[in-house]
Amino acid sequence: MPRSERSPLLLAGLLAAAGAAHFAVPRQFDAIVPRALPGAPRTWTYAGGAAELAPAAGLAAPRTRKAAALAATAFFVGVFPANVKMAVDWRHRPAPQKAAAFGRLPLQLPLVLWARGVARGAEGRS
Repeated sequence: MPRSERSPLLLAGLLAAAGAAHFAVPRQFDAIVPRALPGAPRTWTYAGGAAELAPAAGLAAPRTRKAAALAATAFFVGVFPANVKMAVDWRHRPAPQKAAAFGRLPLQLPLVLWARGVARGAEGRS
């Protein structure tokens, strides 16, 4: 399988795993939902999981890949405030947890660029 075909599937796998985790272990995601959002954190946790599972499914099919990749791009941008909240909340935790929380912040940009690249790669195929 060419690299250009693996990339969307790898992104789909990442999103599917993260989305499923929102339903399997929601408590850890509830804790990073910004308080400024209305409603219960669990609702946002489940919505976030669904928002990852939907583009994961769309990335698997070439026909829906571009739209799904654009949705994933928007999702990665949209969850950045939750990652900032996690870093702030975890700044006094033990070093490994603090490193994980702060390490998520710079990872957001490569995820955005990856999803955008998948969308661009799908342009010629749609």
